[in-house]
Amino acid sequence: MRGDQLARQWRILRHIEASHNGLSVRDIMDLENTSRRTVYRDLEALQAAGFPLFTEKIKGQTKWAFIDDYKFQVPQPFTTTELMSLYLYGDFIKVFKDTWYYDALESLFKKVRATIPRETLAYLDNVQSAFSVGIRPFKEYGKYREILNQLSKVLPKRERVEMIYQSLRSPKESLRKVDPYALRFLDGTIYLIGFCHLRGEVRTFVVDRIKMLKVTGAAFDLPKDFSLEEYTSGSFKVMQDELHTVKVRISPEWSRWVGEKIWHESQRMKKLPDGGLELAFEVAGLDEIKQWILSLGKEACVIAPGQLRDMVVREMQDSLERYSYALTDEDNAKEAKRHS
Repeated sequence: MRGDQLARQWRILRHIEASHNGLSVRDIMDLENTSRRTVYRDLEALQAAGFPLFTEKIKGQTKWAFIDDYKFQVPQPFTTTELMSLYLYGDFIKVFKDTWYYDALESLFKKVRATIPRETLAYLDNVQSAFSVGIRPFKEYGKYREILNQLSKVLPKRERVEMIYQSLRSPKESLRKVDPYALRFLDGTIYLIGFCHLRGEVRTFVVDRIKMLKVTGAAFDLPKDFSLEEYTSGSFKVMQDELHTVKVRISPEWSRWVGEKIWHESQRMKKLPDGGLELAFEVAGLDEIKQWILSLGKEACVIAPGQLRDMVVREMQDSLERYSYALTDEDNAKEAKRHS
């Protein structure tokens, strides 16, 4: 209930801020589909929190308006709720702790705190406690602070870099010349997307597998036909490969949980007579979606393609075999006792 109240009050602030001549209580009641008493209670709570709300009579109606210089002056070009949204964004950046990105935003948040009145800060702290953001898993990117700092400088300048890189599937490190196009954050990992001169194509690199990076000073031109959105659109996560049409049947027991989320931009859903779901995707490569299917266990079954179905079956068989031969701690203790 507390979260609903705070969310409604936040929407009321946005409604008033977007209006040109203010809003009446009736206007707010209609926008939020709530009672007059609730609207008055919300407006009183927002005023008590220090938000610059005031009332005036316009054509016989009492209007609630929102002005910048009533309680505090909002630095341009921010609006009041934009500034507060920025403050509430703080939870999202914790994953970048000890990096240049985190330091810069922390400095910005301190300036935001200095701008907002104490009463309003107390209100925002309540909002933060009601809307917690958790990002897991994540990596300690403070270890890669210098590499991220170098990349942040060369990306806007379009400067080529040399790096020593170790891919996931190779035990050996390789020297790469790369034209860095963009950084992308996904599932707790930062990726560098750029043209690899060794492979002769655009590749995706995991930043924490870059062992050393050197700025060459050589400039390059970003291809006019390159689009980051198009490049990443087929990936289930980050993999770039041949496109496949994948169909997966989800059990009735898990259909609601799976169906509530968008797993990929190409996702299509069809409800099945037994209450289950059929999901269809157009994805680049099969390894990443294979891992997602395996994470659902018996609740997911591959319909197509046959190649993916075989991959999942082999993976399950290998897992079963490992469990069949692996000794538990209890078995190890019995074995050791028998030989003692």
